[in-house]
Amino acid sequence: MRSFGYVRATSVEEAAEAFAARPGARYLGGGTNLVDLMKLGVERPDALVDVSRLPLDRVEELPDGSLRVGATVRNSDLAAHPLVRDRYPALSQALLAGASGQLRNAATTGGNLLQRTRCPYFQDLSKPCNKREPGTGCGARDGVHRDHAVLGWSEQCIATHPSDMAVALAALDARVELYGDEGARDVPVAEFHRLPGNHPERETVIRAGELITGVVLPAATGGVPSAYRKARDRASYAFALASVAAVLRVSDGAVAQAGLAFGALAHRPWRAVRAEEALLGGPATTEAFARAVDAELAAARPLRDNAYKVPLARALAVDVLTRLARAGTG
Repeated sequence: MRSFGYVRATSVEEAAEAFAARPGARYLGGGTNLVDLMKLGVERPDALVDVSRLPLDRVEELPDGSLRVGATVRNSDLAAHPLVRDRYPALSQALLAGASGQLRNAATTGGNLLQRTRCPYFQDLSKPCNKREPGTGCGARDGVHRDHAVLGWSEQCIATHPSDMAVALAALDARVELYGDEGARDVPVAEFHRLPGNHPERETVIRAGELITGVVLPAATGGVPSAYRKARDRASYAFALASVAAVLRVSDGAVAQAGLAFGALAHRPWRAVRAEEALLGGPATTEAFARAVDAELAAARPLRDNAYKVPLARALAVDVLTRLARAGTG
């Protein structure tokens, strides 16, 4: 049994100060990922700074029509919130597609964004993993990698990010609010997670000691038709093999607004910028959607056992876009 310190913070400022004063500390929210990794020995914090009681548990509409979601809002509460279900259905659908009801009741918005990969080589201390221990190698490259990345991977790491919620947030142009020693700042969700490159251990753009305080959903995507679709090995309680979140507004038969993101294909939620550029101004037809998605997935580099992900992601995206277009035109 390894001992560690514990601090229950009562304010954002206190949390940041407690974290800075304790090298090797970790923030603790719902604990649905961190505690599991501590049991496995993957995470070995010297101290836990409990942020679960901070006053960040509200969903509030801002004067400009955007929606702020506090970092400690539980996934189940966020999925059921009337404004989320009405204005941002892709987010509600993504949350309900993740984990079990019990886990959604515990998991938080901030923790969901910060959850770490479920790659078995990362979770097994007896296996090499550059993310867990830089320089040891990537066991998945020549091992079992059916569930691993086809986009944006490097020789150092082929893991995927497991979040459903983050995929929807990326497509919806959400931003992450952060607080640290240098004050408050925010970054787009689509840029919050890093690609592995030569440093797969650096998973996000968070600076040392920074705390996620919330997520802001913009008014510009509120009320625009959106949807989330996930393919997995079984009907529930399984991580995605491929997933897609789409935002689509059609005007006079043409695409007037588009947001598209893929999950389970890369080290981060993959914002499909090439596809979005191809969609805007073009016809809202299945054929046009297929061409746009193909333009995005042309960059895919499947590995030995996961080439199936490319046609699977293509089919999901084209179907979701087609359904949204039909719903939007009545």
